Amino acid sequence: MTRAGAWVFGRLDAGRAWRDLAAAEVNYSVSEVRRPQWNIDTHRHRLPGERPGPPEPGGAWDQACRLVRDYEFSPPEIVRALYDPAAPLLGRDMLLEARWHGMHFYCGVRVTEVVDETRDNGDRVWGWAYETLEGHLERGKVTYQVIKHPGTGQVEFVADSYSQGAPSLDRVTFLGWRLFGRRTQLRFYRRCGRRLRAFTEAALRGETVPSGPPTRVGHLVSAPSDTVVSRLDTLAIHRVGPGRRAGR
Repeated sequence: MTRAGAWVFGRLDAGRAWRDLAAAEVNYSVSEVRRPQWNIDTHRHRLPGERPGPPEPGGAWDQACRLVRDYEFSPPEIVRALYDPAAPLLGRDMLLEARWHGMHFYCGVRVTEVVDETRDNGDRVWGWAYETLEGHLERGKVTYQVIKHPGTGQVEFVADSYSQGAPSLDRVTFLGWRLFGRRTQLRFYRRCGRRLRAFTEAALRGETVPSGPPTRVGHLVSAPSDTVVSRLDTLAIHRVGPGRRAGR
């Protein structure tokens, strides 16, 4: 088993794990995506509204876009991310930390699409998508979008996704995924919507969101910014690239 695939205790060299993502490729083909083998979902969450018309400067749509851009909506008890904030959004590599009951799985994703458009129906949309890289627990794509409907002023956060567990997981990780993966995945999207709504409401009240500087690993930042690093984290089981095939 490679060093990157070994079970280890204690601290992780997160900077090295992030740098290794540069050589990784997307771990699936779009031609493979079909039901029932894949979960194909749309998760919609209503955010604070605005007056009808285009997005208001500093309004709910603007604030939500800022929070989505910086991955502040992610619930830190489920998924955290490490990335280079100076890198362009498109093409950005992110090292995700998925947390399950004392086990931390480190998986790579890459931003492969940025959405910035006004659609034929007048909806103003901004967002981005990432796809899973080799070694990820899953295979698939998630697109996060903030949408304003100008006719009503309604603003919403939409996460479109398709995914399946990586077929190359070892037996222990595969069993954990079968027991907890889908349940945790759905809880993640529910928590994302609630956090983004709460943070958007706070920003509209004039509060600073997030409230403090993010944790840094060298030049990299950890998101979301309200992530709390506990000494107990050093006792968790850490696994880098759990979906990597043997010998890679």
